[in-house]
Amino acid sequence: MIIQIFGTRKSADTRMALRFFAERRVQVHFADLAQRAASAGELRRFAQKFGVQALVDRDGRRFHELGLGAAHLSDERWLEKLALEPLLLRQPLVRNGNQLTIGVAEASWKEWTGR
Repeated sequence: MIIQIFGTRKSADTRMALRFFAERRVQVHFADLAQRAASAGELRRFAQKFGVQALVDRDGRRFHELGLGAAHLSDERWLEKLALEPLLLRQPLVRNGNQLTIGVAEASWKEWTGR
């Protein structure tokens, strides 16, 4: 089992996810969004399950810096914006094969690891 985590080291929730899997000795592939954005295909995978609006961190600093509070964008335009501005994403995005979570989801992660 290899867990893929998208997030930033500055995010407390991302650090919590990394620590959760490290404590259970589960192999993790960490994709630092501060270094490299998630691909449009990866974002679509999460958007198909949760909806595009669930991916947007409306309380985040970057959201307010860009003045997106009054923005009314289509789902496709939001996906483009999220691909260009990965710090707009809610973190962490966690993937285990076809199973996905957004944010801290310890109950789901426990099911995946069996611990």
